[in-house]
Amino acid sequence: MTGRSWLRGLRARLLVAFVLVTVLGAGAAAWSSAGSASRALVATTEQRITETAADRVGAVAPELVYPPDQGALDRLRAAVGGNTLVTYRGMRSAGGSRTGLVTGSLRSAVRDRNRPVTQRITAHGRPWLLVGMPVMITAPDGERTPSGIEVYSVRDLSGVERRIDGLAGSAVATAALALPPAVLLALLAARSVLRPVRELRDTARRLAAGDLDARSPAPGADELGELTATVNEMAESVQSSMDAMRRMQADARRFAADVSHELRTPLSTLTAVMEVLATAADRMEPDDRESAQMAITETRRLVTLVEDLMEVSRFDAGTARLRAEEVDAAGAVRDCLRARGWLDRVELEAPEGAVLRLDRRRLDVMVANLVGNALRHGEPPVRVRVRASRRQVRIEVADSGPGLPGDVLPHVFDRFYKADPARTRTPGSGLGLAIALENARLHGGDLTADTAEGGGARFVLRLPRDLEDL
Repeated sequence: MTGRSWLRGLRARLLVAFVLVTVLGAGAAAWSSAGSASRALVATTEQRITETAADRVGAVAPELVYPPDQGALDRLRAAVGGNTLVTYRGMRSAGGSRTGLVTGSLRSAVRDRNRPVTQRITAHGRPWLLVGMPVMITAPDGERTPSGIEVYSVRDLSGVERRIDGLAGSAVATAALALPPAVLLALLAARSVLRPVRELRDTARRLAAGDLDARSPAPGADELGELTATVNEMAESVQSSMDAMRRMQADARRFAADVSHELRTPLSTLTAVMEVLATAADRMEPDDRESAQMAITETRRLVTLVEDLMEVSRFDAGTARLRAEEVDAAGAVRDCLRARGWLDRVELEAPEGAVLRLDRRRLDVMVANLVGNALRHGEPPVRVRVRASRRQVRIEVADSGPGLPGDVLPHVFDRFYKADPARTRTPGSGLGLAIALENARLHGGDLTADTAEGGGARFVLRLPRDLEDL
């Protein structure tokens, strides 16, 4: 299996799906936890900074004199810490280089709400927390009123951001750590799921190869078990059907062979009688002579049919044997045409020297069947060409008729096949092309049919030069 086809396989898809679901689930859970922890960390830090600033302001506020002077504002700023801004009307006390980060919106919110207000901003590539709060005056009756003093503190959140980044990195690491177990679990799951599928595949391959005894063990009562049981039932049905078909084919072949064998003796006697009748036909009355000629023709056709049936039965039974000898292809083809009186009806192109080793009698049968078929069903001229290469001899028989229609071509070598069932009776047995194909295969060659470019049916016989090459 190639890498690309493996990636498209069911195993790869199961592995990828399982690993993705596991890793994404672990990553999502870790990321969600990291997010919650990050938000909690920011909120806690913000609350701590705000409370610290409020405590320091509360510790100094009772000592202040209202309205405050500049010294009071400076003491309050020093108590809160660095990067702090304290204002009272037009007075201000600032310490640290980051007090300029205090925004107008924060100052407005402090004045409007009269309570501590926080704001997070990013400046100079770093996160900052701005805390603003008013200093309140508590009356003896407990009433609290704004004093007009406002305290603003700027605190760096870079440390918090680093801790948040660490949490995110932990989430990624958690997802990465989940990958090896996910792959292992995916392999185990895929193995348990795909084992019945592989067994079904192997069973199907064995069935396709002809092993009708192939069966798959049922893995259980799930869907795969039901599928396996269905495949086994199908295989059982196919095996029963094939066994029945083989028995019928064997019976038919045995019947044809037995009938052909039993007919040989009476046909031999009948042939002898017909030969005597043929010699006496010239002395008969016209009507009797016509009847005698018809009987002679039909007897010869019957003899040919029986001989062809016996030949086919030998092929079916696997008892056909070759009697190989050195044969000149051109001479053998020419002798075949001469013996049947076809030399003047066929255009022969056969260069000498194409010697091959084969059964001469079977070559004569093949050429006679091909040429006879062309003469009966094609149109003249009929051409026979012999070509030889280093490893094979090619014999082409073509006629000038309409050729082979597309629906006829797949069946041209079928036994007893007729392209036109309504055509008149011909002297052939309907087995000639089938016998020619069987003889070609017996020699390790092949026989093909098609329609030539210029029209007309064309049969090409290919035979190896030496039977030892088989």
